[in-house]
Amino acid sequence: MAEPELVLERYAIYDAIASGGMGTIHFARVIGSVGFARTVVVKRLRRVYADDPDFVSSFVDEARLVARIRHPNVVAPLDVVAERGELFLVLEYVHGEVASRLLKTMMARGERIPTPVAVSIGVGALLGLHAAHDAKNESGAPLRIVHRDVSPHNVIVGADGHARVIDFGIAKAVGRLRSTRKGSDNVKGKLAYMAPEQVVGDPVDHRADVYSASIVLWELLCGRRLSEVPGVDGVVERVAGAPIDPPSKHNPGVSRQLDDIVLRGLQREPNARWPTARAMAIAIEQATAPATASQVGSWVTRLASTSLAELSTKIAAIESEATHERLSGVLDEIRATRGD
Repeated sequence: MAEPELVLERYAIYDAIASGGMGTIHFARVIGSVGFARTVVVKRLRRVYADDPDFVSSFVDEARLVARIRHPNVVAPLDVVAERGELFLVLEYVHGEVASRLLKTMMARGERIPTPVAVSIGVGALLGLHAAHDAKNESGAPLRIVHRDVSPHNVIVGADGHARVIDFGIAKAVGRLRSTRKGSDNVKGKLAYMAPEQVVGDPVDHRADVYSASIVLWELLCGRRLSEVPGVDGVVERVAGAPIDPPSKHNPGVSRQLDDIVLRGLQREPNARWPTARAMAIAIEQATAPATASQVGSWVTRLASTSLAELSTKIAAIESEATHERLSGVLDEIRATRGD
């Protein structure tokens, strides 16, 4: 029987389905007042973050900004809950797999992602990033949102065939925490995907995301990591301006035109890169026809069939037991115990 691990406000949170540097990831059910229920994903952040008032304030502020992004290639937050000394980020559930695991599976097989599929994922991520970069507040003023942590880990490819960028706002909030906790191992970013100006601590704008997205696309096309030198040494080598192979050197299915597009995105100087993520996406689409959503969805479903089936089973168990009446009763019991 699927029983919630924790109930807070209007969310019933179940056992963790994954964990990472920021915390644990759970399925949850939203419990409405008139019979409405919905399965969502909740990120339960580690105590090191929830215990820091500055981080909580920054995190909530960033989540409010990111909630302004409305685009099919972005998973924006639905809610942030700070309760019982913990911090929870509520997100839309996307039935799919992160690009890092898809890439790892193909590499383990000694295969490459089909070029049209890689292109489709890259274009989707770029369009999602552009939507964030172009987002405006209620008055129409630009919000100047920069992801700062674009990597294959933060791009999820749905069984519906659409790539979506996740975890907006977290990197900026973590960066503020890092500035007050020098040397903390808990707040290291993904250096391998950072733009040169970000690595050395210079101010960043949307072009840093373009650079990081170009690394992601390079790896999707080539089926390998961009740098063969592990760790910080490889990052230092890249930032210093070491030559980057054109993708076609590792994938003969990549055209010279697509080579040029990707390498422009990887220019060390921000002014030499594509001016916007959308401009790069359009250039890619003109150079190479992306796979259709149905083609990408079928590919993801085949490649990640085992993990997707496991997720479906867990959701089915939750939804079959998580009736509105039963969970509403649990919520009432919790509130009565707390004296709400």
